[in-house]
Amino acid sequence: MPPLRLILAESRATLRLAVPLMAGQLSQMLMGLIDSAMVGRVGVVPLAAAAFGNSLLSMPMLIGIGLLISVSVRVAQAHGAGQEAEAGEILRHGLALSVGAGVLLAAGVSLLSFGLQHFGQSPEVATEARTYLILMGWSLVPMLVSLALKQFSEALHHPWPPMIILLTSVGVNSALNWVLIYGNLGFPALGLAGAGLSTLIARCLGAVALWIYVRKARRFAEHTRLHWLRPLEGEKLRNLIRVGLPTAGMLVLESSAFSFAAIMVGWLGAVPLAAHQIALACSSTTFMLPLGLSMATTIRVGQAVGGGEKTRLRAICVSAQGLGMLVMLTCGALLALGRETIAGAFVHDPAVISQAMVLLLAAALFQVFDGLQVVASGALRGLADVNFPVLLCLVAYWGVALPLGYLAGFPGGYGALGVWFGLAAGLAFAGSLLSARTWWQTRG
Repeated sequence: MPPLRLILAESRATLRLAVPLMAGQLSQMLMGLIDSAMVGRVGVVPLAAAAFGNSLLSMPMLIGIGLLISVSVRVAQAHGAGQEAEAGEILRHGLALSVGAGVLLAAGVSLLSFGLQHFGQSPEVATEARTYLILMGWSLVPMLVSLALKQFSEALHHPWPPMIILLTSVGVNSALNWVLIYGNLGFPALGLAGAGLSTLIARCLGAVALWIYVRKARRFAEHTRLHWLRPLEGEKLRNLIRVGLPTAGMLVLESSAFSFAAIMVGWLGAVPLAAHQIALACSSTTFMLPLGLSMATTIRVGQAVGGGEKTRLRAICVSAQGLGMLVMLTCGALLALGRETIAGAFVHDPAVISQAMVLLLAAALFQVFDGLQVVASGALRGLADVNFPVLLCLVAYWGVALPLGYLAGFPGGYGALGVWFGLAAGLAFAGSLLSARTWWQTRG
């Protein structure tokens, strides 16, 4: 175990980087949360359709996020080694990867939207979700461009401007929601489709603002003296994909487990699915905090590796895990104590509120395990240990979480609560083994 003095010093350094990263990640999730809260005022069917649509969107979104996380890893390693021009080249290739991946994912989501009737949902939910799903799918393109630019800036220890830009885009999204969902200022009331259009516009504006910031900021002058349209180098793209693809695999395994859990809950009807959406929206929002901490850990571990400072690795990882546990204990307490107020903020239906309160309590119980697994994953990414953790996640989510959730929810008779019990068990399994892997990889 590293000395306490060193752990505290690394905790302060990680926290300074992590706070704006947490806020930036939270701002992206707030778009979906605000959409759900504002759509919930329209009715239970639109809220259930938002839950269904978001459960299908989470997988392609996380594929893109996983691929682009490699930008922060490679930029941090180049910066740690003093190769500033190389960091700019990584950004150039990362932007190309973000546009290519975004278009492919958006096209796939658009095709999927024409087969929603095959997912076992009620016809009115499937019909309501179609347009929303298409609009949100195409919003992945500007979202991934923003992510590449954001991670470049963060890996060079300039996280605050991207955070401010993304928080501003949340405000833009909220204002557009008010106009387009409810039909204010003379616009037609588009309901759930209005929420999707608002998100698409806000994400496009955020991507443009981030591009202008990176291109014009003097602090990046030595990184961005590039021939932007020069042919791409295959080896640089492969380096990004070698880190990004396994990372995407880990995120997809978790996301697909939660998506399939939403489909299972949908078998129980619109009310349990709406309650599931409320609990999932809240737990997904709190997840953004350890995800931001995880990204900071990736950057700091990557810089230590690039700079040859391997003696600091365990202190960085231990301090990050401690911070993650503290953050998620706080989040769990807030969800448990405020569950009635939280559920009531989404919808006025008493049946939905009652079920959501139970599921929010279940979500509160697995917060620490969720924090442990995502921070450990971030540390392993910085070490370029990305293949074996994929196998751990496969077992945790598809070998533990979903089978237990099905058994407890349906044969066991616990319904949606049983499904969430299985998810909690899978997260506990993943958090324990990934933390052990991090400890082993930083020995000596």
